[in-house]
Order: sequence, then C-alpha cells, then structure tokens
Amino acid sequence: MRFTFLGTSAGTPTTSRNVTALALAIDEHREWYLFDCGEGTQHRLLKSRYSSAKLKTIFITHVHGDHCYGLPGLIASANMSGRKAPLTVCAPDGIEQYVRSTFALTDVHNLRFPLNFVRSDHDNFRYNDGHISVSAVAMSHRVPCYAYHVSEIPPFHLNEEILDSLKVPRGPLWHQLQQGENITLEDGRIISADQVRSPAWTPRRAVIGGDNDKPDLLSKALENSDLLIHESTFTEDVLARVGPQYMHSTAEMVAKTAANAKLKNLILTHFSQRYRTDIGAKEHTVNDLYKEARNYYQGNLQLAEDLQSFQLEKDKTLTKL
Repeated sequence: MRFTFLGTSAGTPTTSRNVTALALAIDEHREWYLFDCGEGTQHRLLKSRYSSAKLKTIFITHVHGDHCYGLPGLIASANMSGRKAPLTVCAPDGIEQYVRSTFALTDVHNLRFPLNFVRSDHDNFRYNDGHISVSAVAMSHRVPCYAYHVSEIPPFHLNEEILDSLKVPRGPLWHQLQQGENITLEDGRIISADQVRSPAWTPRRAVIGGDNDKPDLLSKALENSDLLIHESTFTEDVLARVGPQYMHSTAEMVAKTAANAKLKNLILTHFSQRYRTDIGAKEHTVNDLYKEARNYYQGNLQLAEDLQSFQLEKDKTLTKL
C-alpha cells in the first residue's frame, strides 16, 4: 500500500505545505483513492504520479474547509478533462449538499460521468470494491468527523492438493472458487471457497484519521492495524497556550495511543502553520512534534511531508520512498 501526502498543513496552507489530502494506491496500481481534498489538492496532483482520470473513490472525513474545499474544483476539472468513469464520494452529511450547491451556483451542469455520494456517517457504512474494504470510526471534533479503517483485499490462491483430494474437476469450477463462490458438485457435495483458498498474503491495514482530540477512540480499530496516520496539530506546550476549543490532538496524545496499541508504524500529519520546516527557524519546528512523540512511542515514527510517499510492504514494514 502506497500513501502519498498531497497536503500536511492544518487550517491554512503555508509556503511549503498545502492543506489536507492523501492519496492511497495498492502498490503500483494505476487506480487510486483520495482521503480528504483541501483547497489546492488538484494543483498538488499535477506534481504527483496520480491523475483524476484514475481516481476511483474519494473519502472525506468532515466538512471543515481544509479537508473539503478542493472537492468541487477537482470534480469539475475531471469533467472538463473528459472523465467518463463513475466516481464515488464517501462522506458525512453536508458534503453532497456543498458540492451540489457549488455546481448549481457556478454553472456546472451535465457531468459526463456518474457522481455517487455515499453517507459514511451511517452506522451500516461499508465500502468494498474488491481491492480495499473501508469502514468509518467516529472521532471527537467540533463537527461530526470520521477516521477510515482501510483493509486491503489481497488476491486468493487455490490449494491444488485439497482440490484434487476433493475431486473437484479443473476448469470453470476452480475459477468460481477462486472468486469466492461456493460450488455444488455433480454428486451433491457443496464445496465452499473458504475450504480451498487462502489470501496470497496477510492483508495490510491502516487507519487514516480525521481531526480528533481523543485518539483513544481508535484503540479498537488499531488492534488489527499496521499503520496509523493521524493529525498532530500541536505540541502540549502550544495546546496549553491556545486552549482545547479547537479540538485537535497533540503529538503526545497520538503517540501514547499508538504505543498502547503496540502499533508498528505511525505517521503524524496536519501540523499547525506555526511549525516551520526550515532548519533555521528559531522556534516551533516540525521536529518539535517528532521529539514529543518519540518520548512516548518507540515504533517506526514518521512525519508527513507534502508530496512524500510511504510504502507499507507486505511484511508490514513502512518505508519512505
């Protein structure tokens, strides 16, 4: 699984960081997924390997502008570029109204492709396209906000020895089993796909968090995850000065949650604009966030950077590309 950060700034962009957006692809696959779409996301895409033509699904965490203001522009540009494939947007209440209203008021009509909205704030929300499965976890923020628990669906291998022992004839029946279908043999025996197939590798799983001041809400989702990507807007000292009203996490909060979950990999993102990336900055650098988190979390800790990609390998190691 490959994660490319298209924006890592909280609230407003800076000279070196755009607001929140994250691209996810399954390794080298050309189709990809977008998580949040702050203003300027389509500009960032021009500097990446991804294009709107191969964008399959968009997941929005909440209605705040630094997570969704880029959505109408991205969709409208895809339409102007001749996209024909359907596009699904999974999002909480308010996002569809925002996009539809923007289009109506800015003369965007007759999209060339089906645009489908799915409410991710419904209890029964589940996305599955055969490549990834996604569920939502409610967060704590000023508006309803959700994290997305993403699980890869790897290809399945058939166990030929078991198939031969069960006397399943080679051919279309094997294909049906590999696709997950149960079959009935001529002698009446029912063979289930689970009897004869297994994943080619253990699925990779990641939690992509929205804005949230209670990282422990993710504890259950992290029990079977390999990576957490979560906002780290402040350090504890800055939070003490600005106050809790913005309902964001500190590096310490997220690090403690990851440590308690015994999580192997953690990427922090969504940094307040007060944290500078230049080495010469006299105070409040992004390294402050890293140092605070490192005091509590000893796993593989990374700070996100705009246009930086990370690869979650099949053995669950995370590498910076």
